[in-house]
Amino acid sequence: MIYHAYELQRAFLQGASAWAGIGAQMLSNPSNPLGYTGLGPVAASALDVFAHAAASRGKPEFGIVQVEVDGAAHEVTETQVLARPFGSLLRFTHAGLAADAPKLLIVAPMSGHYATLLRGTVERMLERCEVYITDWADARMVPLSAGSFDLDDYIDYLIEFLEFIGPGTHMVAVCQPSVPALAATAVMGADRNRCRPASLTMMGGPIDTRASPTTVNSMAMQRPLAWFRNNLIATVPIQYPGVGRKVYPGFLQLTSFMAMNLGNHIMSHYEMFKHLVTGDGESAAATKAFYDEYRSVCDMTAEFYLQTVEHVFQNHSLPKGELVHRGKPVDLGAISDTALMAIEGERDDISGIGQTRAALDLATGLPEQRKKYLLARNVGHYGIFNGSKWRNRIAPVVEEWIAANPRARLEAVA
Repeated sequence: MIYHAYELQRAFLQGASAWAGIGAQMLSNPSNPLGYTGLGPVAASALDVFAHAAASRGKPEFGIVQVEVDGAAHEVTETQVLARPFGSLLRFTHAGLAADAPKLLIVAPMSGHYATLLRGTVERMLERCEVYITDWADARMVPLSAGSFDLDDYIDYLIEFLEFIGPGTHMVAVCQPSVPALAATAVMGADRNRCRPASLTMMGGPIDTRASPTTVNSMAMQRPLAWFRNNLIATVPIQYPGVGRKVYPGFLQLTSFMAMNLGNHIMSHYEMFKHLVTGDGESAAATKAFYDEYRSVCDMTAEFYLQTVEHVFQNHSLPKGELVHRGKPVDLGAISDTALMAIEGERDDISGIGQTRAALDLATGLPEQRKKYLLARNVGHYGIFNGSKWRNRIAPVVEEWIAANPRARLEAVA
């Protein structure tokens, strides 16, 4: 019922958004005398803010047209190089890359947002690396005939992607995928898989949520798994290809994230309203662009979501050595040559300080010189992988770590 109620609300708001947009345009028209009164610009701005907030959104495009390297602009090529039912592999490259440029797999979260949330991550790392990214599918668009998708499948997808790209690939996992990325690295290390990553960088990931628990962690611990299954899992309605599939809807995920910082979101929209009233279209457009991305959400399969709640946030299976992949225990001690870096934000309210760093202690078979930790001062969760602090302070450290751990070193011990 919750999905049907959402669809009814979305249909109503879509119509209201259209009418509000028309009203804003009419009041802003130079030929309308009301636009020159004190009330005109205020009403037009208010309607514009409402129209934007109520508009429905689909899957965004990456839209990375060019990248500038050492003062020269290069046209970017985006290609889908591998397609699977629950996720594809995208490749970004440009003519300015060196012949021996590192290959980098960026693992996007499967947590309600599309991979385009990492547009800034891709764009920055593309300057020096041949970049690949996991483009996870919206579960409501995947037919039931494609089967299920759980944590085991997620790990399998990462292994398959790494094998497709080839030996010596570096990997960056942003937030939630830090857990399956670390597990995949351990599985490949135990198998001496020649395509195990040369380095793995985990950014704001919940490796061990017992360290500095956040509101997100506390919410997951306060209720039994049955509560999540009974209250947050819905069935995809008939108008979508995935009709009948059990999912955790993206709109519920977005609602919970918006509620965590509701005051900040209200103030952001109020600031956008003031920018529109004063004619500061550039500042208003920047806020709109952020929310266009932030409010574009997708569903995830119920089995993957529930296993994540159970193993990551409730049972802490990976740090306790109890996570199992395809019937075999995941041994983090099997990581013996993949360089590991943990990055945390000082102001991260999603993954607390110490949660990602825990991976370095758990990799007992890895020499200390192959481990690195970075605490990004005055940086929140989103700022770890996007924005000026990411571009100027964090990305250079990631590039240096990749350069310090070339694939040649890994291949020598394969």
